[in-house]
Amino acid sequence: MAKGKRTALITGITGQDGSYLAEFLLARGYVVYGVIRRSSTFNIDRIEHLYQDPHARDYRLRLVYGNLTDASRITQLLAEIRPDEIYNLGAQSHVKVSFEQPEYTGDVDAVGVTRLLESVRSLGLKSRIYQACSSEMFGNAPAPQSEATAMLPRSPYAAAKAYAFWMCRTYREAYGLFIANGILFNHESPRRGPTFVTRKITRAVARIKAGLQDKLYLGNLDARRDWGYAPDYVEGMWRMLQQRQPDDFVLATGESHSVREFCELAFARVNLDWRRYVKRDKRYLRPAEVDHLCGDAAKARRVLGWKPRVTFTELVNLMVDADVEAVQAGRDDFRSEERWFK
Repeated sequence: MAKGKRTALITGITGQDGSYLAEFLLARGYVVYGVIRRSSTFNIDRIEHLYQDPHARDYRLRLVYGNLTDASRITQLLAEIRPDEIYNLGAQSHVKVSFEQPEYTGDVDAVGVTRLLESVRSLGLKSRIYQACSSEMFGNAPAPQSEATAMLPRSPYAAAKAYAFWMCRTYREAYGLFIANGILFNHESPRRGPTFVTRKITRAVARIKAGLQDKLYLGNLDARRDWGYAPDYVEGMWRMLQQRQPDDFVLATGESHSVREFCELAFARVNLDWRRYVKRDKRYLRPAEVDHLCGDAAKARRVLGWKPRVTFTELVNLMVDADVEAVQAGRDDFRSEERWFK
């Protein structure tokens, strides 16, 4: 741990939330350790702008190799770093992919959390832990969903996240660990992965407007989600770990909108009629659909003083604008893998 500075460890630092959280913590003077998986390609696009020379005097962003499937490495890292705060954002986070890779999803999203908790417990660390849960755990439970809503997961991803939620509760109650479960409803940004429906829509809008794409194929247009802006939500994560007592919190806007509504606004931003370009494709339907998610974040407002700042319309517009700018600047990252698996 860096002397005199608060230290945070983030798993999943190269993802959307991890990159915004790293920015947030660095701005507050933290030393941030980001755990990345070893691969043949260095996937750090979202945090490239945060790079710091290791020889610099104020070197506070440090990347380390690790994986939630490797208990010995997790324990080694925690023993060396001894972080004040741990943000576990690492996961196989794509719901549809979890149906195709249920075993791997469970190994990372469920058992991986247990490995992390057991490492903290066995080392006797006093680290405060944030666990990234998901509104998908509620499945088709009636909306609005709050901390008191029954969990009815309808995907391997949701089931794995529910397992992790209850393991965190168990370790908190059995061993006195400071663990906060953040049940975050959908939160998006220009850094969202391009295979997630919101970014798939906004990037297609930009490409269609530029004449680079003809159609956009989607699955369930009637699915309703509670969409917020990711930077608002990472502040909520941090606030959870600043409380005197650990607890579980829903973060959400309290509004739900359909995929169809998202399309309407996104195409309207560039003066196009979405109905001319959007086609339905059954291949993008999940084996078990979740129809309506809408969160009740009253507890977070009351206890954390947290509330979302960016509206749904503002979110759609800023995502479209970012993708339009990227296409115009020749920075559209329409890679070959995404063409095959879009």
